[in-house]
Amino acid sequence: MNKGVYERLRVFLDRLPSGFPSTPDGIEIRLLKKLFSPSEAELTCRLSDDPETVAVISSRIGMEPSILADRLESMAKKGLIFRVRRNGEPLYQAYQFMIGIYEFQVMALDREFCELFEAYLPYVALSISTVKTSQMRILPVESAVETAAEVGTYDRIRELVSKQELVCVAPCICKKEHEILGTPCDKPVEVCLGFADFARFYLDNGFAREIDHEEAFQILDQAEAAGLVLMPTNSKEISAVCCCCTCCCASLKYVKMASNPARWVHAPYYAAVDADLCTFCEDCMERCPMDALEAADDVMTVIKKRCIGCGLCVSACPTEALKMIPKPDMPIPPDRYSDTIKQISAERGLDDPAKKGIR
Repeated sequence: MNKGVYERLRVFLDRLPSGFPSTPDGIEIRLLKKLFSPSEAELTCRLSDDPETVAVISSRIGMEPSILADRLESMAKKGLIFRVRRNGEPLYQAYQFMIGIYEFQVMALDREFCELFEAYLPYVALSISTVKTSQMRILPVESAVETAAEVGTYDRIRELVSKQELVCVAPCICKKEHEILGTPCDKPVEVCLGFADFARFYLDNGFAREIDHEEAFQILDQAEAAGLVLMPTNSKEISAVCCCCTCCCASLKYVKMASNPARWVHAPYYAAVDADLCTFCEDCMERCPMDALEAADDVMTVIKKRCIGCGLCVSACPTEALKMIPKPDMPIPPDRYSDTIKQISAERGLDDPAKKGIR
């Protein structure tokens, strides 16, 4: 019986935007058993991927409201489902594995979970890579574009953050995971910013602490100094910003292995070198997280297919020989992250409720 409910949950999660594919050796089922009790798995499969009140869910599935409310709140606190608040009332919904359930485990990590996730990551990463629209995008660090007139407001990280009323910071789950697995890096850990509904969820669950704009900007400065790549949600109104390293990040460490990293990320800019200003100090080569710069015959060259537009080389250049160039015909991000998720669902053929299997 238990095996059946976990397979149903796997299929259910696979019909959410990021997918949850099966594996030859059943890693995904072991991961679900680690996270969900059988009753939690069963209840999750009966939820919608749109936020609903307890009353609406109770009416649909026939469970007594007070019992249902306690169960849903318990699951939300474990990061197994998502909770939003509208006019003070909690609404609950099923949520995708990445970005979602995995990241919500930031305060519950243990070695078993980390090992299972690392074994499963290549499969879910492949599932995510099959769609055109990316959940996250890469923006240049502030100093790389602060004087560039052609950069839109939705590509300026500080302007995006300054518009947010509620801001929180949480530890980076990728860095915490690698520390547990015995492969820590020396980058700052408390660098993941959340906003709006994500921030409220993290704060209510004790996953993060609330900060003001000034501290958020300090964290962005700290991330730039440490050579971390800025990855906000792929939307004009951002829901989160991850500050990522290539040694720990679940996405970037695989992107770096590719021969053409630029192909696998949503990056609206690339770096270019002015040979007349370049003194060949090679500081940019040390700074680049994707090995996208090469030196030959006293000439520094950007390998365009490897450049992910993070701007870290620009901020390291002492002679301002590097600058960010906008990519032509780059699609404008959706207005909100929820729009991005819906777009991904459509690309996977999941926008039809009959095909999706929700409810």
